[in-house]
Amino acid sequence: MSEQQPFFNIDRIYLKDLSLEIPNAPQVYAEREAPNIDISLHNEVRPLEGGVFEVVLTATVTAKVKDKTAFLVEVAQAGIFQIRNVPQQELEATLGVTCGNILFPYLRESISNVVVRGGFPPFLLSHLSFEALYQQQRQQQQAGAATPPAA
Repeated sequence: MSEQQPFFNIDRIYLKDLSLEIPNAPQVYAEREAPNIDISLHNEVRPLEGGVFEVVLTATVTAKVKDKTAFLVEVAQAGIFQIRNVPQQELEATLGVTCGNILFPYLRESISNVVVRGGFPPFLLSHLSFEALYQQQRQQQQAGAATPPAA
């Protein structure tokens, strides 16, 4: 019996959700102080059918000047991927690392575009290492499994 070759295909990349809030407009445009930026990133995987997965990379970017929110952007960039004949551990890495690397440039561009359209200077997310994030997550899972529950 011959072993089937691993298969990976991008079926579709799409913008699943996009939100921009500027709660303190127009006063916020008069501020000259550089905002403090907070970034939250979340990756969600949902199996669809027979080796097909939806991967959604969501980023929330909050810019604050003093105690006031200048803008809040949330972008959910998604993709549908076919992944077959891949061992489970490699599948998790493919979904977490490869798919994240594919979606990130689209997410980054969407955030940049909406921030500029909101009347703010360009904002670009720095490059992320999805490999490092995946390894960190695996180490946390292993440490959590090795730690006995507290009594």
